[in-house]
Amino acid sequence: MRIVKQSLTILLILGCQLGQAQNKKRATYPDYLQPDHAVNTVTMVMVHDVVSPPVAARYYAYCTLGAYDIGAANNKKLPALNTFIKAYAGNSSLANIKAKYDYKIAAYYSILETAKLLLPSGFMLKDDQDAFIEILQKTKVPQDIITNSVKVAEDASAAVITFSKQDHYSQLSALQRYTPLKNEGSWYPTPPMYMEAVEPNWKTIRTLVIDTATQYKPKPLIPFSKDSTSAFYAQVKDVYNASKHLTPEQINQALFWDCNPFAVTTSGHMAIGYKKISPGGHWMHIAGLVSQKANLGFDESVMVITLTGTTLMDAFISCWEEKFTSNRIRPETFINRYIDVKWQPILQTPPFPEYTSGHAVISNAAAEVLTYLLGDKFAYTDNTEIPFGSGQRDFTSFRQAAAEASMSRFYGGIHYMQSIDNGNDQGKRVAAGIIEKIKKAGITPLHKN
Repeated sequence: MRIVKQSLTILLILGCQLGQAQNKKRATYPDYLQPDHAVNTVTMVMVHDVVSPPVAARYYAYCTLGAYDIGAANNKKLPALNTFIKAYAGNSSLANIKAKYDYKIAAYYSILETAKLLLPSGFMLKDDQDAFIEILQKTKVPQDIITNSVKVAEDASAAVITFSKQDHYSQLSALQRYTPLKNEGSWYPTPPMYMEAVEPNWKTIRTLVIDTATQYKPKPLIPFSKDSTSAFYAQVKDVYNASKHLTPEQINQALFWDCNPFAVTTSGHMAIGYKKISPGGHWMHIAGLVSQKANLGFDESVMVITLTGTTLMDAFISCWEEKFTSNRIRPETFINRYIDVKWQPILQTPPFPEYTSGHAVISNAAAEVLTYLLGDKFAYTDNTEIPFGSGQRDFTSFRQAAAEASMSRFYGGIHYMQSIDNGNDQGKRVAAGIIEKIKKAGITPLHKN
C-alpha cells in the first residue's frame, strides 16, 4: 500500500511543478506552505480509496474548513465561517490562544489532520504530516512554534470533525438500500461491471451554504417514450448519431474531463480498474492552480480553495437529489435495448441515474464562484490531469472550462443534451445562491477588473 502511495505522490509532485511553472512571480510564503499542496496530498488518498464523487466533495469541503477557520482567527479581512456556513457554530477557542504559533503552519497541517480523521485510509497521511514537520525543522522553525501550531491545527480539525458528524453521513448505511426500478424509463446498472447505484440517499446530507437539497430543482424532464417520433427518442438519437461522427477534438474533450473514479476495462474474464481523480477533485486542483497563477497570498488561497470545496459539496447534494428523484435511464441502456444492442459510449457510464449531469452542475457551480472571486477573463492552462493520465488544455475563462466539461459528457455518450443544458442552469443557480450569501458575509472579489 505504501509503495503505491509513494509512486502516486511522485506523479503529484510532477503535476504541482507543472502548475508552478506557469507563475513568473512566487508567493511571499514558502513553497512548502502552498495550501493546494496539502489538498493534492489528500486527493491521492481519495484516489487510493476510490472515493465516489459526492463523498469526495464532502471530504474536500470539511478538510478546508479548519484551515479557513484558523486564517479567519488571524486575519480580520476573512469573514468568520459561521457568517456563510449556515449551521457552523464557530470555534471561539481559536481567538483565545495565548501560545505563540504560526497560523499558516497550523492551517496547512489542519487540512492533513482533518483528512486523516475523515478518510477511510486517512492514516496514510501521518507520513505526510511527519514529512511536513521535518521540512519545518530543516528550515529552522523553532520547535515550540511547530508544537504549538500542530496543537492549534488539531483543535481546529476536532471542531470540524464534530461539525461533520451532524450532517447525517453516518446514518446513510442504516437507510433503505436502493433497488433499481423495473420501469422502462428508469435507470438500471450498466456495463461493464453493472455496479449498484452510488449514494442514492445523498439528498439527506446537510447542505453547507444553500438552504436545502431541493432549493435549486432543475426544469422538468422530457417524458420518456420509445416512440421514434417523440422528443425523448430524438435526444437519444442525438447521442447515438453524434457518437458515430466525433472529431478528434471532441474525443479529447471527453477523455480529458472523464474524471471517473470507477473506471474499469475488461479483457476476456479479467477486469482492470483505473484509479482516477473525481470531478470535484479536478475543480479543487484547478482552484489551487489558479490561486498560484494569480499569486494570491496564503489567506486568499485558503479562501478560494475553501469556497470551491463548499460549493462542490452543495452542488453535488443538489444534483444527487434530482438524480434519484427523476431516476432517468442512461443513453447506453436505452440504445442497447431499442436501437443498437452492440453500441457502446466512448466513456464508461457512471453508476447512477442520468438527470441532471453531475459534471454540468458542479462544473458550472465551481466556475461561477471562481469567476466571482478571480474574474471572467482568467486564462489558465489546466495541467492538473497529467498525473492521472490526461494531457493539458488551455482555457480563457472558468466558464469556458465549465462549458467544455459539460459538453464532454454528451460527446462521451453518457448524457442527453437536456441533462447538460438543465444541469448547466442548475449549477449556475446553486452558485448564485452561494455568491449571494458570501457577498452578504463580506467576501469580495479578489480581481480588480
